[in-house]
Amino acid sequence: MPGYRDFVPREGFQRTLALSPDGSMVAYSSNASGHFDLWTVPVAGGKPRRLTRLTERAVRQIAWAPDGKSLVFTADRGGDEQYRLYRIGLEDDAPVELSPGHDCQRVLAKFPFDPGGRFLAYAANDRDATVQDVLVRDLAEDTERRVQPPPGVIFEPVGISPDGRWLLISGFRSNSQMAAYLVDFEDPTIDPRCVTADHGDGFFEPGPWAADSSGFYLRTDRWGEYISAAFYRLDTGILEPVARHDWDVEHIDVAGDTLVWSINVDGCSTLHARHGEDDLPLPSIPPGVITALALAPKAQPIAVLLGTATRPTEVAVLDAVNGLRYLTHARPPVLTVIEPVEPEPVVYPAFAGREIHALFYRPNTPGPHPALLSIHGGPEAQERPMYLRAGLYQHLLAQGIAIFAPNIAGSTGYGSTHQKLIYRNWGGIDLDDLDHAARYLQAHPDIDGNRIAVMGGSYGGFAALSCLSRLPYNWAAGVSLYGPTNLVTLARACPPTWKHFVATVLGDPDTDAEYLTQRSPVTYADAITAPLFILQGARDPRVARAESDQLIARLRDRGVDVRYDVFDDEGHGFTNRENELRAHEQIAHFLCSHLL
Repeated sequence: MPGYRDFVPREGFQRTLALSPDGSMVAYSSNASGHFDLWTVPVAGGKPRRLTRLTERAVRQIAWAPDGKSLVFTADRGGDEQYRLYRIGLEDDAPVELSPGHDCQRVLAKFPFDPGGRFLAYAANDRDATVQDVLVRDLAEDTERRVQPPPGVIFEPVGISPDGRWLLISGFRSNSQMAAYLVDFEDPTIDPRCVTADHGDGFFEPGPWAADSSGFYLRTDRWGEYISAAFYRLDTGILEPVARHDWDVEHIDVAGDTLVWSINVDGCSTLHARHGEDDLPLPSIPPGVITALALAPKAQPIAVLLGTATRPTEVAVLDAVNGLRYLTHARPPVLTVIEPVEPEPVVYPAFAGREIHALFYRPNTPGPHPALLSIHGGPEAQERPMYLRAGLYQHLLAQGIAIFAPNIAGSTGYGSTHQKLIYRNWGGIDLDDLDHAARYLQAHPDIDGNRIAVMGGSYGGFAALSCLSRLPYNWAAGVSLYGPTNLVTLARACPPTWKHFVATVLGDPDTDAEYLTQRSPVTYADAITAPLFILQGARDPRVARAESDQLIARLRDRGVDVRYDVFDDEGHGFTNRENELRAHEQIAHFLCSHLL
């Protein structure tokens, strides 16, 4: 029987992708070297080329310079989320740092350059740790212009208009409150103007500019529960619908007169394209998820990061002549001899007549099977059909363990009402949805109700610990990857720029301390009896190691079977490939030992 590492992809990718201005090269961040470095690969196919050798840093965001001769990127050290900004030419031996000053959170604009490549837009909280400004750097004169946000708003630059006059900025208050701001480069005395305020206080996420600078595209919930694509006209202030569906529009990109967007249909990405007023036929893609998208004029080609439940995420391109072509080769050989499992979309009942969508993976062998209840992070995220946790899902399935992955309250993809149910209600309605998930599994004829474990990472780790400590089931085991145990501590430890966001979504650690304590798993630690595995990054800037230390000490004092692995060189998640594989290998062993 193959072991866990037989299922591991040959490489993993950050969710960033950039197509060169001439459409001939794709740049991406891969850990094929053991760390997340910057790579390029020809669109026509060929051997990928590694441009950086960052043994201590991980490449996070990437953009091409307009002349196609160099790239800029952000990188942090050991997951500390203190991003620095670099530039590297295609023929350079090493990158050059562009970010002056001390460590802070720097965020590169999605379209960071002006057409001439002189100005570069990014965000940073260097002036005040609690405020994220936008900076426009003059690369020729080595100077910067700073744009400050209104109180309670996190600024992030989107792009400079093709005529060089306007800077488009996203103003973030929460995941469901976002607005578009404009800065006029011709008058440095004018403050940024919120141009979507007249259309409401909802979700208006600005995206790419039209080629003629007449306006920009954006994603918005202006017309209902789901996110549509729209166009904002600068001369009139009118917001025009571009694409409206009964599911969320997830990506938008533009090249010339060509518009491409993807829709999240019950977790699967579907692509659409339009050139001028005409719809463009596109090659079909397998049922899966597009995590990044870039295109050349007339959609020739479209570059994507595409993953499915049975094939790891890879860099691929689509064009009308050749269809879908993969440019990288991350698929492990074991998938050619073992049939990977596709998930079955199911819906189960929850409180007050609500219905919860879930993905149900069932082994190819006869049941009844032990099961893993797997909870996604976020909480404003979605369980989707992908090759998750570096092959862990498919390995467990090959061992005979079923996986049930629900999109409980707070999940995206099922309307704004469902998403907002989690606001200031962590450990409430979400836990009730997980209670109903456990009931669904226990009643299912293909599942052994006495052998159910629960696992999650980040918010999912919090939810898993909540299940173990607050739901009345005889859990077989639990796993928490960098999951918060104390919501008061979490609210205080989150990045300083998130203060308003955290108060809106989670709660204020000062005024809501009693409520947050009442919803924290550590409050109920004495109720945990199931074997537990906790994984923690020592450098985690969000979930402090002290939280996990406290919980572990209490469990061990009571004699609970608990394993605790601390990764000294990791933050909130894994940037070192060997650490990630070792962690998932140990999780696999732990779950198999308690479920089989």
